[in-house]
Amino acid sequence: MNVILLEKIKKLGDLGETVKVKSGFGRNYLLPQGKALPATADNVKVFEARKAELVKKATESVNAAKIRAEKLAGKTLTIKALASEEGKLYGSVGVHEIVEAARALGLDVEKSEIDIVGGPIRAVGTFEVGVHLHSEVETSLTIVVEEDKSGVR
Repeated sequence: MNVILLEKIKKLGDLGETVKVKSGFGRNYLLPQGKALPATADNVKVFEARKAELVKKATESVNAAKIRAEKLAGKTLTIKALASEEGKLYGSVGVHEIVEAARALGLDVEKSEIDIVGGPIRAVGTFEVGVHLHSEVETSLTIVVEEDKSGVR
């Protein structure tokens, strides 16, 4: 299936490119989300008419993501969790806990934007997690996991 991209999609293409994708990906994700149009002669004309509007919208989206990235850059979130004497957590710290800690500090982060490279955090210590705000804008947060000494074991 050939589609015309209406926005930049990581590892697929840029705004206005005609790319070949698997039909399920196109039908079930790109088209319903408004990220692409089927590559027909009529849709090429529609895209050319809307191109300036789409470029402006994409630029505004990137700028908004850059502003959010500046607010998040260099921030450290502290999360307390029950841990054993060796520093292993009883459970783990995942995306949900990171988003809660960020919102407690007044930071605007969504669960879908957090990328914990090695999976959930299962030990006490300092960790870096990626934050993907836009296909072109990424930043990171420092997560400090501390032992919660107030908990009953």
